[in-house]
Amino acid sequence: MEKSQNENSALIREEDKERLVVIDGNHLIHRAFYAIQAPLKTSDGKPTNALYGFASMLINIIEMDEPDYIAVAFDMQGPTFRHEAHDDYKGTRKKAPDELYEQIPMIHKLVEAFNIAVYKKEGYEADDMMGTLAVQAKEEGVVPYLITGDMDLLQLVDETIRVVFPHKGYREPIIYDRESVMDKYGVAPEQVVDYKAIVGDTSDNYKGVDGIGPKGAEKLLKEYGTLDNVYANINNITGSMHERLVKDKDQAFFAQHLAKILVSAPCTFNKVDTSFEALNFKAVEAYLHEMEVTSLDKRLLKITPPEKQVSEDQMSLF
Repeated sequence: MEKSQNENSALIREEDKERLVVIDGNHLIHRAFYAIQAPLKTSDGKPTNALYGFASMLINIIEMDEPDYIAVAFDMQGPTFRHEAHDDYKGTRKKAPDELYEQIPMIHKLVEAFNIAVYKKEGYEADDMMGTLAVQAKEEGVVPYLITGDMDLLQLVDETIRVVFPHKGYREPIIYDRESVMDKYGVAPEQVVDYKAIVGDTSDNYKGVDGIGPKGAEKLLKEYGTLDNVYANINNITGSMHERLVKDKDQAFFAQHLAKILVSAPCTFNKVDTSFEALNFKAVEAYLHEMEVTSLDKRLLKITPPEKQVSEDQMSLF
């Protein structure tokens, strides 16, 4: 079953192992923008609803998850290797409102103020950064939690790596382990790539096997395990499903290539850079005040270690 945490609990801690939280920055930005519909603006007219929502969820994440290490991965402008392989990759996505894009630099400054480690690289998606960091952290005995709303990342779930979908402003995050992935999607995490290869992905704008949907893909993968094994047994599959699989074989394997998250992207998990101890709460408070966001002061204070707290008198120095 999906594991939904209440607002007074943290992520499941395994045998007191250290924990890394990696946030899909672009997903959180979009989620924050559309979740906060109030017309929040600075006195000179800059919109701040996404900034406020992002900061609020980030505070919730820190308070609830109690990370030992924390990082944010961002997509970069420009094509990735997937765009180079498929001209229309993500081509159906609608452009977000200008008010969202106007706030992206503000959110980057917020993350910088926190001193949270940022991972991004031209030619790669945030997913690839997250997958690579998760595998590296696991090899160092650290339990990775990947915060996103992207089903693609479920392919990384295993006995150690967890994927967390934000819910209700991150007050009730949904945690996916191996069992809950299978409960929700009918396939194991390691089958998610082949599942998407068969059904395609309308969000990322690539096709799988025309005419075979989720139920058909689930049935095939339960019987044959992998896409390779489906085609190795193609002569045992009859009727229209056989015809569709034969017709769209190349398309299915191309979709598999696009769906696969890299775990060897050019980035390195570093305990010093990602340490919770490196966070700068004073700088965050100062920046939020500069952007005229003051309603988060008490919540920010709640997650600030005593030795890093700043008094009202000191605030005037920033």
